[in-house]
Amino acid sequence: MKKLDVVLIISLILFSFIFIIKDKFFAPNTNDIYISISVDGKDYKRLEFKDETYTYPLKTQFGFNKIEVAKDYVRVLEADCPNKLDVLQGKIHSTNQSIVCIPNRMIIEIRSKTDHKDDDEMDAVIK
Repeated sequence: MKKLDVVLIISLILFSFIFIIKDKFFAPNTNDIYISISVDGKDYKRLEFKDETYTYPLKTQFGFNKIEVAKDYVRVLEADCPNKLDVLQGKIHSTNQSIVCIPNRMIIEIRSKTDHKDDDEMDAVIK
C-alpha cells in the first residue's frame, strides 16, 4: 500500500462518520413529522409518531394491511396481498420515504408538517 492509499482510506472512513453523526444528532424532530396513509389516491388516515409502539389495522375494500408505528419508524407487519412486497420493504424512517402496496392501493408516506409545498403545484411545464 502506498501512502496515498492510506490517506484515501482514512478520509473515506472519516467522511462516513460525518454522515452517521449528522443522521444521529441532526435528525428531524419527531414532532415535525407525521405518517400519511392514502388509499386509492385519496387521503385516508394521518398517524402520529409516539414514544410507545402501536399497530393500526387498515381494512379497506381493496384489502387488509397491519401497520406498525414506533417512535422513529413505520412499517407494514401483515398484508393480504399476494406478493407482500410492502411487508418485505421493511421500516421507513425519514421524510419523503414511502411504502406502496399496489394490490391494496395503499401508500404510506412520512411527511413534514413544515413542508409548505402544495401537492397540486406543478413541477414543470414542457411545451
